[in-house]
Amino acid sequence: MTMENKELPGAVCVQMEKVQESLADMPKLAHMFLQCYPNTLLTTTQRLDDGTSYVFTGDIPAMWLRDSTAQVRHYIPLASDDSDLQNIIEGLIRRQFKYIAIDPYANAFNREPNGDCWEVDETEQNPWVWERKYEIDSLCYPLQLSYLYWKQTKKSAIFDENWKKSTELILQLWQREQSHAEQSQYSFQRFNGPSTDTLTHGGLGTPVKFTGMTWSGFRPSDDACKYGFLVPSNAFATVVLGYVADIARFVFEDETMAKNAEVLQKEIDTGIRDFGIYKHPKYGEIFAYESDGMGKYNLMDDANVPSLLSLPYLGYINSDDIVYQNTRNFILSEENPYFFKGKLAEGIGSPHTPAGYVWPISLCIQGLTSVDLNEMDMLVEMLESTDAGTGFMHEGFNSDAPEEFTRPWFAWANSLFAEFVLHWLAHK
Repeated sequence: MTMENKELPGAVCVQMEKVQESLADMPKLAHMFLQCYPNTLLTTTQRLDDGTSYVFTGDIPAMWLRDSTAQVRHYIPLASDDSDLQNIIEGLIRRQFKYIAIDPYANAFNREPNGDCWEVDETEQNPWVWERKYEIDSLCYPLQLSYLYWKQTKKSAIFDENWKKSTELILQLWQREQSHAEQSQYSFQRFNGPSTDTLTHGGLGTPVKFTGMTWSGFRPSDDACKYGFLVPSNAFATVVLGYVADIARFVFEDETMAKNAEVLQKEIDTGIRDFGIYKHPKYGEIFAYESDGMGKYNLMDDANVPSLLSLPYLGYINSDDIVYQNTRNFILSEENPYFFKGKLAEGIGSPHTPAGYVWPISLCIQGLTSVDLNEMDMLVEMLESTDAGTGFMHEGFNSDAPEEFTRPWFAWANSLFAEFVLHWLAHK
């Protein structure tokens, strides 16, 4: 069952009251925060009889490993002293790692093994799996959630034998996918959708050459990669591999596991530095979005996280890093094919939605990675004025006419908006 307002964890209610007071002179923004901040708990979180938490994405009934993490991240700072939040987040982590043990290549799962799915695709089938698009970040996010929760609360009960076994599966998969053509048995084909919904070359994806990076079939938008070495997702992998090393060393006291994670982390990061940076004639050295290891680069950014814009937010690099700053200048310009500038908004969208549609997720990430308060102010105003009168965030909206939008119920965007508002208030 999902919650009612009166059942919200106490720490969440206190936070909402504080922000309402802070935004007393901005009633619309306060109203939007009060709707978006608890949205995941009120509408998409189900506590199950086995003690786990099922956090579905919103207007789609499945649980994405990525979305479910992002939907609760903004509650972690409150979890130290709130047992209700602890139970919800620990329950989510346990369910995530249960799913990874079932199929580490899947991106979205059912609440029970009922066989529901987005499409019947040509790939390995499992009644637990809603969709089996392999995306590196689907495995990064549960590791991130585990680590951030542990560091915030000092509670380590989540690190049980299933967590360790599932994490070892992740390490093995990432090592295997460094040599995708030679070692991987994963393939995916969908025959009745857009071309971005399937992998080419018989379901194996476009050819790649070994770089040290680990291969991904799909992006965090669930669109197929043009080239298999997806740089922002590999960057995210290096961050969480550092987390795995810490947990292995200080919780499990397993030095072998820690060193395995660190070796893989170094190999992937070296691959990013050697094959994921492009010398742009105008912007200088920038991170490419994708690479094939054979000299081809995809120069763009997508709103979905991990993105190039989000690299400091993910903990991969500092905002003042010169390559990141060069990259930021490129992707926040119209030379990025998915940067759109309309009459009422400008920002990064996605090939997943119509041209001209800006994603609130990208606007929030732009604010969370900015070091300029004026830029943050501008982004808050833009988000406040483009909600189409709903008080909620959406997947994407027409930058000329925000009343035209996709996905009216998208909990990830609501959570990230709330996180950005808190960040903005802390810096005002």
